[in-house]
Amino acid sequence: MTVYQATASAPVNIACIKYWGKRDTKLILPTNSSLSVTLDQDHLRSTTTSRADASFSKDRLWLNGKEEEIKEGGRMSTCIREMKRLRKEEVEDKNPNEPKLSTFNVHICSHNNFPTAAGLASSASGFAALVSSLANLYALPVSASDLSLIARQGSGSACRSLFGGFVAWQMGSNPTGVDSLAVQVAEQSHWPDIHALICVVSDDKKGTSSTSGMQRTVETSALLQHRIKEVVPRRMEEISKAIMERDFDAFARVTMADSNQFHAVALDTEPPIFYMNDVSRAIIGLIVEYNRVGVEEGRGYRAAYTYDAGPNAVIYAPKENVKEIVELVVSYFPQREGSFKDNFGLFGGGQVVGRIPAGFNENVAKRFEVGAVKGLIHTRVGDGPRKLGDGEALLNGEGLPKNLA
Repeated sequence: MTVYQATASAPVNIACIKYWGKRDTKLILPTNSSLSVTLDQDHLRSTTTSRADASFSKDRLWLNGKEEEIKEGGRMSTCIREMKRLRKEEVEDKNPNEPKLSTFNVHICSHNNFPTAAGLASSASGFAALVSSLANLYALPVSASDLSLIARQGSGSACRSLFGGFVAWQMGSNPTGVDSLAVQVAEQSHWPDIHALICVVSDDKKGTSSTSGMQRTVETSALLQHRIKEVVPRRMEEISKAIMERDFDAFARVTMADSNQFHAVALDTEPPIFYMNDVSRAIIGLIVEYNRVGVEEGRGYRAAYTYDAGPNAVIYAPKENVKEIVELVVSYFPQREGSFKDNFGLFGGGQVVGRIPAGFNENVAKRFEVGAVKGLIHTRVGDGPRKLGDGEALLNGEGLPKNLA
């Protein structure tokens, strides 16, 4: 008997130009374009296995070992329905001999190798992995940009995880959403020495979800309207140019300015939204001072912070600066043993010792206790979704989750 099954993994992406606000909440059409860096799946990814079978009584989903309800009309059911529609239109209607997989129910099992809902864009990688897995299952002859139209309806930023490297989500103007899609600005290989250090400030679920937060901002923030009309279009051009020219100084300036303005817009919401905390702000102080020293030494900006809708810091930097940045962060935020996984062998497998760079003003931030930054993840710009083999499937012979413990 033929088993119709496919497994795919998809990456996390972290935006440099932020998406915040929808002009259509059902289709998830944004109020502005955005741009992100795709991170390496070897360190951060969602893996999804999808199976279609005539014997399945209904569509079912397991996320990180727990079954989740697929709500009728919800985002998950929308993505599954749209993928089945594509299978019928693009494959079965054109070749009557193809099996009618679009009529079968599906079992879907997904696993993240990082905390869900901790501000690490788990919904982005999750929906991108779902769509990629179903696209492989259904053998769809469509482009990644076409698939991004469907992933977007699951989670807006998921459309950007359909590509590796540097990715723009073009807001589009058509009310149907047909032109609101992701395009690759530059491949991973174009600027491979962009690395990222993620400071996990809190792995708790956040108090104000992105979905409700951004709708409050759209309804109440005057600053958001200025951002949409004046600021973002200019910044999209500036950062795209910086990427194409591999100009880190310009990339850093735009990235930090946009993070600052996104959080200013959150503060301009009624009632105000605070995604950053004291630890987040202290990390900003460290990077600002680190860059001041770099500029005075004639080396320009050496790091760029950015914060999504949560307190975790993502620090982008050329790879040659990461060791120094880790030592700086650890000197203010001491780590428990094993909380920094040295993915690139910067410290030869040994314990990280905090160190302050020459010329650095140590008074820019206070020192925190162990655990204020719960962990450090060192990664880099990465590739887009991967098709995985049967050996990495998450479903067993009966189409139920394998034991992921």
